[in-house]
This record gives sequence, C-alpha cells and structure tokens, in this order.
Amino acid sequence: MRNNFLRPGRALRLAAFAALFISSAGHAAESMTIDVHRDANCGCCKKWMQHLEANGFTVVDHVETNMSAVKQGLGVAPRLSSCHTAVINGKFVEGHVPAEQIVALSKRDDLIGIAVPGMPAGSPGMEVGGKQDVYQVIGLSKAGTDQVIAEYMAN
Repeated sequence: MRNNFLRPGRALRLAAFAALFISSAGHAAESMTIDVHRDANCGCCKKWMQHLEANGFTVVDHVETNMSAVKQGLGVAPRLSSCHTAVINGKFVEGHVPAEQIVALSKRDDLIGIAVPGMPAGSPGMEVGGKQDVYQVIGLSKAGTDQVIAEYMAN
C-alpha cells in the first residue's frame, strides 16, 4: 500500500494551511481593541499601552478623574487593584497584564476579568533596571472566586 500523505499537491496544501494557522495564531491580537482607563499622571500606564500596541492591540485611551469609580463599576475587587483598568469584550483587565494573557482571556467564558495586582517590577510597563518580581495573573470567576491563570518568575 502506498502512502499518499506527502504527494506533491497534498504536501503543498498542508504547508499552506500550516503557514496560515501559524500566521493567524501569531497575530491573534491584531483585530482586538482594548479600552484603557487611566489617570493622566500615570507614566507606567502609557508604557503598558505601548506593550499592547507592540503586540497588535488597538488601544483606546481614556483619561479618568476617578479611577476608583471606574474599577467599582467594572467589578474589580480591591484585592486585585492596580493603577489602570482596561476593558475588552466586556471583561476587565486590571494592571500590568501581559498581552498573551489578554488574548487567552477571550477563550475563558468562566471569567469576568483578569488582573496583576499591584505594580510588580518586570511586568509589562514596569521594566525598571532589569529587576523582575515574581507575579501572578489572577482570574476572577463569575462566582467571585480567584484563580491563578499564569505565573511569571523572577530572572
């Protein structure tokens, strides 16, 4: 019996499909728009927005006078709080969350949002002098429980 898997036409179609899949996966954020709410005086917020844009997001910048009200309105628990709050597809993104985790959030129907509490050194927008803290990305479920979505280690 002959193996037809690598016949020239089939191999070409398989290679084209693989290239399309890899290209689509690598640019998943390109069509994602994220609304970022921040205080006018926050420099790290701007750096985080640059991180998002560098990873293909379209960022809509909203300068706010009352970030506490924004967070409360979106259901961001105080224990998850950071300096800026974003919204994508109806879900909140609190703090210096890496772009890859925001892309992954779109596949998590069980979560109302994700957060990197505080302002850990080495997180996107907080790159200071090569220092990196250990930090976690925390997901908040619809039931109000926290779960660790990802963990980033110190270098």
